[in-house]
Amino acid sequence: MSADFSCQVAVITGGAGGIGGALGAALKAAGAQVLLADLHGSDDVVACDVADPAAVEALADLAWQRFGRVDLLVNNAGISGGGGRLWKADLAAARQVFEVNFWGVWHGCAAFAPRMAAQEHPSAIFNVASENALFCAVPRAAAYIASKHAVLGLTESLREDLPPHVHAGTIIPGWVLSGLTSEGGRDVAMPAERYAEIILPQIAARERFVVSHAYNVVPMGERTEALEAAFARSAPRYDGDIEYDVRAYIARLRSEG
Repeated sequence: MSADFSCQVAVITGGAGGIGGALGAALKAAGAQVLLADLHGSDDVVACDVADPAAVEALADLAWQRFGRVDLLVNNAGISGGGGRLWKADLAAARQVFEVNFWGVWHGCAAFAPRMAAQEHPSAIFNVASENALFCAVPRAAAYIASKHAVLGLTESLREDLPPHVHAGTIIPGWVLSGLTSEGGRDVAMPAERYAEIILPQIAARERFVVSHAYNVVPMGERTEALEAAFARSAPRYDGDIEYDVRAYIARLRSEG
């Protein structure tokens, strides 16, 4: 399925290379005007430290000044670090992973969402998580894995904050060639250009979850099966079990108010 982004404006963080760069090129080929941002700027990339909320606000200012609108935001910037056994990990490095991978996404949403909501036309925010948001794909990477789980949770919550004409979705890459790919895996990981081809139609279709690597369902399923088995053993369904459901309680309070 082809994707047409004619007359649309896209902003991508972490856009100097890897997934961000490949997605930017694919969007341009599909007709979009693209503003790329990364920690270190260049002739084609705006300098922006996503860990700094003021810098991300400035990026939003620039996007609207330059184009007058934004139709698509992809919060893609991310780093690795703080690896090793959890109790041996460098705490400063682990915190920096969250500053970029989680708070960088938060800052992007906070800066762009209100402006996109104020626009009358449909638009979308996609936050890049990872297969590590669904299961532990990389051993001894607690900070990275936890940060990507947090991005998934943030995005699911954001969906409820936005008006109907602003979509929020989570991009869930598998193993894709990028600056985070180890030297030994560079001949094995999916090329970023191929990855962009797979996800671009899903972005155009405003999917809730943008996926790519088919085998992900196997480890994801193992976790889901373990959870379902735990409930079946220790908290099986019963008539009226909605009595302690928080959503149902909130809905009841609203209806009574």
